[in-house]
Amino acid sequence: MERTITVDGKEVKMRASALIPRLYRFKFGRDMIRDLAQLKKNFEAVTKDMGDASEDEKKEAQLTVMDLTVFENTAWLMAKHADANIPDDPDEWLQGFEMFSIYEVLPQILELWEGTNRTTAISKKK
Repeated sequence: MERTITVDGKEVKMRASALIPRLYRFKFGRDMIRDLAQLKKNFEAVTKDMGDASEDEKKEAQLTVMDLTVFENTAWLMAKHADANIPDDPDEWLQGFEMFSIYEVLPQILELWEGTNRTTAISKKK
């Protein structure tokens, strides 16, 4: 599944497929499925309606450095998977951007990833 996402005003093609978790494991030595599940959980906790939360609670509800690393690595890998001209190093790719918000880009990446994981099979259990 492919999608073009706007990152820092630039159109970036991203691709998710069954190969992505394998590439992630070989490149970063981690389990992408587990990392993305944790990132999604943390992202949803941070972005949920905090209603009557105090300012201190709102300030503490931030993503960790590990969350940001997983996000950056996944974004780079999906871009690299869609376009072989993307630099081979995530740091080099990230240098091509001024700044972009994880809060704008991550939902699109999660949606792209989840789109590859939907099943078309009908459950036989009732």
